[in-house]
Amino acid sequence: MLVTGSRDWEDREAVFRAIAAVRQEVGERPITVVHGDCPTGADAMAAYLCLRQGPGFNLTEEAHPANWQLEGKQAGPIRNARMVNLGADICLAFIRNGSRGASQTARLAEQAGIPVRRWTA
Repeated sequence: MLVTGSRDWEDREAVFRAIAAVRQEVGERPITVVHGDCPTGADAMAAYLCLRQGPGFNLTEEAHPANWQLEGKQAGPIRNARMVNLGADICLAFIRNGSRGASQTARLAEQAGIPVRRWTA
């Protein structure tokens, strides 16, 4: 599962409910939650859920921070493309104020044939 979202996303319950819905849909098989490792917003909420998950959730966190020092201003888009190229089964996109990064990631996922579920604020 790929989680992408605005760094200023505030609705933690929406993130938790979306991940829980996917958890229920796939049954007991393990889920890897891939995210961009932003310390705020939807990425942080997904990471928190992975850390604090209840019994039977079976989530593994896989964080992919952007390398701003090495890749400069393109680090975000480069990281987003790398995450999509990992081949997730689904992308959960939490887009606030038209977030360019989350919108780009959702678009790339769709182009790669990955189903995308969007929430907007």
